Amino acid sequence: MNIVSWNVNGVRAAEKKGFAEWLAEEEPDILCVQETKAEPGQLSGGLINPAGKSGAVYKSFWASAKKKGYSGTAIYTKTEPLDVRPLGVKEFDDEGRVLQADYGDFALIWAYFPNSRDGGSRLSYQLDLCAAILERCAALGAEGRDFILCGDYNIAHRPVDLARPADNEKNAGFLPEERAWMEVFAGSGAAHVDTFRHFYPDEPGKYTWWSYRFKAREKNIGWRIDYFCVNLRLMPNVKSSVIMAEVKGSDHCPVKLAVDCAR
Repeated sequence: MNIVSWNVNGVRAAEKKGFAEWLAEEEPDILCVQETKAEPGQLSGGLINPAGKSGAVYKSFWASAKKKGYSGTAIYTKTEPLDVRPLGVKEFDDEGRVLQADYGDFALIWAYFPNSRDGGSRLSYQLDLCAAILERCAALGAEGRDFILCGDYNIAHRPVDLARPADNEKNAGFLPEERAWMEVFAGSGAAHVDTFRHFYPDEPGKYTWWSYRFKAREKNIGWRIDYFCVNLRLMPNVKSSVIMAEVKGSDHCPVKLAVDCAR
């Protein structure tokens, strides 16, 4: 099974940049989307139930923010999940931050973690969501469930995960509090695995987000803030975890996980 996660920075904007054509050609089994900035009623039919090159039609599910044109998450899936639901915490559901799909063999959670912003003005909100996500994953683990957590975490875990770590130690996305949560969640000895770093432990220059300013993407001055993490028991079933840096259409690029979820 191929699962792709992508912060599209506005799905309607991405549509104008070839999003539907890319999805049809790539045709993952599941695509998790963050920062949709839209409600289903605002979208074309090609964004609600698109088709892959094989002719398979995707079913989509959406969590939109109450604030128009803000945040939001969605999923495109060939196989309809048994259930799709938000996190169940109003302050996060009001911003469409998290959705969870039950596929029987595993649970898939995809999230658009908030940016802690300059001066850490939303750091407490961000860390509260981090804690809620950790609690949900722990509950799934206690049930003996395999799970995948993907999305835009808005946190670079280690210095190797951004081009200029020394210049960003006091900036949103690389604050000590944010990195400490990542270490608890997916650091050495943690109960969850950062799948990309499992395969590429110390490889530098691998990023998923670049500023639109100063030709940052052209110069590869970026951050790795988009992840696929899994529970330890599922990790042997993960075949690959890659960054699709060649895919344009957003300030983020997609990330892809190949995994055998049948146990």
